Amino acid sequence: MNENQLRGELARVAKKLDAQGLNRGSSGNLSVRCGDGMLITPSGMGAEGLTGDHMVLMSLSGEASGRLKPSSEWLFHRDIYAARPEFGAVIHTHSVAATTLACMRRDIPPFHYMILMAGGDSIRCSGYATFGTQALSDAVLEAMRDRRACLMANHGMIAAGKNLADAFKLAVEVETLAEQYLRALQAGGPVLLTDEELRDAQRQFAELRYGEA
Repeated sequence: MNENQLRGELARVAKKLDAQGLNRGSSGNLSVRCGDGMLITPSGMGAEGLTGDHMVLMSLSGEASGRLKPSSEWLFHRDIYAARPEFGAVIHTHSVAATTLACMRRDIPPFHYMILMAGGDSIRCSGYATFGTQALSDAVLEAMRDRRACLMANHGMIAAGKNLADAFKLAVEVETLAEQYLRALQAGGPVLLTDEELRDAQRQFAELRYGEA
């Protein structure tokens, strides 16, 4: 996609996140890699009325162009792109179930084989740091080591993918897993999968090329 197409796609996915309840009001933010930099949603704007013209173009050195300010949390978007060249899009939400677990500062363990979609045998919860700070970005990068998603302590969750469609699909999956895990905890706690069971599921994913477009 060219820059104008990416701008429109960001606005469309932002509205889709809102419609599915993964974000509400002006919470959350999302970005897409664009050339040598990124496009990111603007600060303080909800999905309603958002258009491609509102997106902020930034360099990976942190310089923004345009009339609007970038999301106050642009740092972790920038740092994820710099550290993880395989990612082309990053979505951050305050979705209810994932944020609830994040406020409990709990990882999501291997209670279901779909945990593998996030890249490993768990979805980690990062340490806590104030929003918009380098400390938060550093905590996120650590939690996402060898992963495609993480929870953010007392904050929300992040899902990253090769493009916006991929990141959106993973964000929905993480929220679904978070809700299922919360319900399992309420019912007495889940039985966790063994390493061998996870390896078998991973082999099956590879054979079926599960989740690939």
